[in-house]
Amino acid sequence: MTKERLYLYDTTLRDGQQTQGVQFATSEKAQIADVLDQMGVDYIEGGWPGANPTDSEFFETQPKLSATFTAFGMTKRAGMSAENDDVLAAVMNAGTPAVCLVGKTHDFHVTTALGITLEENVENVAKSVAYMVAQGREALFDAEHFFDGYKANPAYAIQTVKAAYDAGARWVVLCDTNGGAMPREVYEITKAVIAAGIPGDHLGIHTHNDTEHAVANSLAAVDAGARQVQGTLNGLGERCGNANLTTLIPTLLLKEPYRSQYDIGVSLEALEGLTRASRMLDDILNRVPMRQAAFVGASAFAHKAGLHASAILKDPNTYEHVDPSVVGNARIIPMSNQAGQSNLRKRLADANLSVEKGDPALGRILNRIKDRESEGYSYDSAQASFELLAREEMGLTERFFDVERYRVISERRRNARGATVVESEAVVTVQLPDGTKTTSYFKNDHADDMKDEGPVNALWQAMKADLGPYQAIIDDVRLVDFKVRITNGGTEAVTRVIIDFEDDAGRRWATVGVSANIVDASFEALLEALNWKLAQNGTKVAV
Repeated sequence: MTKERLYLYDTTLRDGQQTQGVQFATSEKAQIADVLDQMGVDYIEGGWPGANPTDSEFFETQPKLSATFTAFGMTKRAGMSAENDDVLAAVMNAGTPAVCLVGKTHDFHVTTALGITLEENVENVAKSVAYMVAQGREALFDAEHFFDGYKANPAYAIQTVKAAYDAGARWVVLCDTNGGAMPREVYEITKAVIAAGIPGDHLGIHTHNDTEHAVANSLAAVDAGARQVQGTLNGLGERCGNANLTTLIPTLLLKEPYRSQYDIGVSLEALEGLTRASRMLDDILNRVPMRQAAFVGASAFAHKAGLHASAILKDPNTYEHVDPSVVGNARIIPMSNQAGQSNLRKRLADANLSVEKGDPALGRILNRIKDRESEGYSYDSAQASFELLAREEMGLTERFFDVERYRVISERRRNARGATVVESEAVVTVQLPDGTKTTSYFKNDHADDMKDEGPVNALWQAMKADLGPYQAIIDDVRLVDFKVRITNGGTEAVTRVIIDFEDDAGRRWATVGVSANIVDASFEALLEALNWKLAQNGTKVAV
């Protein structure tokens, strides 16, 4: 059976940039566009030319894409021609093969926000689209507030989108701008638009996630006949975000009836890069990836309960709706006080630690985990610390070095400019197995550039400054995330620190430390990170 084509339109670089706290640099836009292009999306919307310097610069250095590069703008303003509207001219002058213009379709917005007549608005839409087509551009019309407009005045909403279609728009995109529509409404209204004379292969859907229905609403529009789907990577977008392409793409490619009916232009090989693309975006934004994100989250295929892990060992299909590898993710069997021996044996096997069923070490490890978690430790998301604990109970621990002492000092003072700065310094003394001692010193000396990297960073830099024969192995270890949790209240609270690390080989691991002192808890996690790295590399104790 020949599959019908379904087109993917990405608006991460424009609508996604409207997320609070998100502002892409030009180079970052180019990096994201390249990853999206490799994924196989059909349209990449670069932004609004002329709206800000970054967008203007990005369009001046147009990336080379297989996808259709698209500029975004608005329909011409009332009282002037399309040819003489300078805002529209800036969009057209970007020279992109496709242009998407947003226009009003809700009568309330026309009369209240624009302050013009309903007839003037229809004329603005028609003439703007006709002008784009006359200039040889592929024209898209974003029907703003369409679903709200249809519910208020269906005849006018239809009249507006028909004007765009009749003027030559390749795509008329129905927008749930406020994010309040329900899937059934989206389905029925999309059907009504098709019945009014706009064919489904000219209809797109653009949804927002204010009720957590953006993906469901997009699928409802596809079910009704729309053949273009708009969204953003990781669901970025204003307020609660847009339809999440990292959920929509694998759903359309892997789930029925979409898998059998539609070709979305993304290959199964490209889909394997989805998790990497998602995490790359979070790295650019300096955000911690959402663990519970569908398909791409670190916990999307994590099986914590012992009953689940036991079944997973027999057949992963028992608790997984897809193979995690098809989206570039991985299965995780976390350790916690809810774990049974099935979890434990699977997790040990993943760490290349072989233990036979019934081995007394299994009971010792489980009991140790439960005791430690009662003290505030958490091995659920600190897999490297779990592995070190297990190796110790199995008699496989290597003592690569001992930290004899450390000292951390932070000083808050005014610099020569009169500005308040905080400087941190650390001293660490390490003893190697052959008796050699090294003392390393590090100071966060950024009093002039106002940069404060804190006491934990100073301790980390001092710890890994001189480990003698192990130095070459640990040089590429980087601290990439730092999480603190107070496990009980008061001034004597126990502090749990979980730290994520990575190295040049692409490995990422997490360790945990617990103490009433936040620096000491951090020290424990830092120490375990270095020991795990050495153990993973098969390092022999230097004597």
